[in-house]
Amino acid sequence: MAVFEWIRFLLGAALLLAGVAIFFIEMAGVFRFKYVLNRMHAAAMGDTLGIGFCLLGLAVMNGLNLTSLKLFLVIVFLWFSSPVSSHLIARLEVTINEDKVEHYGRETLDRKPLEDESSEDGGKEEK
Repeated sequence: MAVFEWIRFLLGAALLLAGVAIFFIEMAGVFRFKYVLNRMHAAAMGDTLGIGFCLLGLAVMNGLNLTSLKLFLVIVFLWFSSPVSSHLIARLEVTINEDKVEHYGRETLDRKPLEDESSEDGGKEEK
């Protein structure tokens, strides 16, 4: 039984160390990138993966009980909420950013959206 405890401890420690390593890589990405959306992308991806690994490591170390189920539910909640909140913040930044031309380029901003070609008149209705 002691061997199983050590294997569980080492696997949990490896997952925790992987999560901490991902946090350090995320931190370097946040400081490296200049534009706010690039920084936000690095932070959101790192948080989601790093927290997932850390909490999974804690659940493995804890064993199979109610606490590990709660940790798993926290992982699921964070995996749904973190990308959604990051997306909403990024949309807000794009909407209110006054320096869009500097970051996106004039060609990207002048591009027209694709029209709906499913209707007979090409998606354009006259009133």
